[in-house]
Amino acid sequence: MKREPDFGNLLKVLERKVPDRPTLFEFFLNPRLYRELAGNEAVPERLMHIPAYRNAGYDYAPILAAPGLFPHPRPAQEASCSMNEAPAFTDRAAERDYRWREPEEAYDSRYMKEAAACLPPGMKLIAYGPDGMLENMIRLIGFDNLCYAVADDPEWVGEISEKVGSRLVHYYKTVSADPAVGACIVNDDWGFHSQPMLSPEDMRRYIVPWHKKMVEAIHGNGKPAILHSCGRLDALMDDIIDICRYDAKHSYEDKILPVEEAYERYHDRIAILGGIDVDFVCRRTEGEIFKRSAAMLERTRARGGYALGTGNSVPEYVPDDKYFAMIRAAVPGVEIPRA
Repeated sequence: MKREPDFGNLLKVLERKVPDRPTLFEFFLNPRLYRELAGNEAVPERLMHIPAYRNAGYDYAPILAAPGLFPHPRPAQEASCSMNEAPAFTDRAAERDYRWREPEEAYDSRYMKEAAACLPPGMKLIAYGPDGMLENMIRLIGFDNLCYAVADDPEWVGEISEKVGSRLVHYYKTVSADPAVGACIVNDDWGFHSQPMLSPEDMRRYIVPWHKKMVEAIHGNGKPAILHSCGRLDALMDDIIDICRYDAKHSYEDKILPVEEAYERYHDRIAILGGIDVDFVCRRTEGEIFKRSAAMLERTRARGGYALGTGNSVPEYVPDDKYFAMIRAAVPGVEIPRA
């Protein structure tokens, strides 16, 4: 069963209101699902995710408008990669040889126009970033080097923070002004399973103020701002909600904070998105996945401020049947289009 998109439902979720029907949220799926869900719709490869999201029952499609804003060497990657591998520079001298791109150079306005033209009535784009503040700082100089620099040369860390942050603020100010964009995701992983990647004090010095400015840029164009951030962030949730003023938080893991607990703890202050743990979706039966998803929708039905989805995303190793078991709790009868 295909339902028509209505971004107003997700907007109500982001406003911590009750949507007119169960609503889905997913940061991204995977190329296999995009191809399968798009069916026979004739769209370019890089826009295939738009009909895929529509056919699965979402009210939006995600989009990245400036993928090359922060060029860096591509590290070797198999199952994972080190946060120390292949930095663009490691000290002040090396940074002088790095060419910082301006947002106008990286912004792909043609892609945005093509994506807008593909949107069916009622559907919007949600723009996300070319990684976030902390992620780009780590990719540019390496995690260990960043930690040493915080101790040995905090002034330089502040300079890098300003160069990354000012470009991201410009990006979000530009992309959120696009009428086809209904909201923005600021995607920036802040934590490990046990704690933030930097101390809360250093996060507040180098990272949080720029997130506040990004949210202000997005809100300045009348759009909601969603934080996608992995890790244990208990020590920073007040900053996320009260300082940055994010409208919604995405990314949850059962081993850190199950989404059911997150909702009860924070739903009256910030919208809660997704949260059905990816490991749970991979390991449990379709019946268990459907039951938990339906229970989460029932838990939030009268209070609002929740959209159903995984705790993080749907990579290719997630079995399709498990993914569909989850979203059928919100969209009964949804299935892969058949030729």
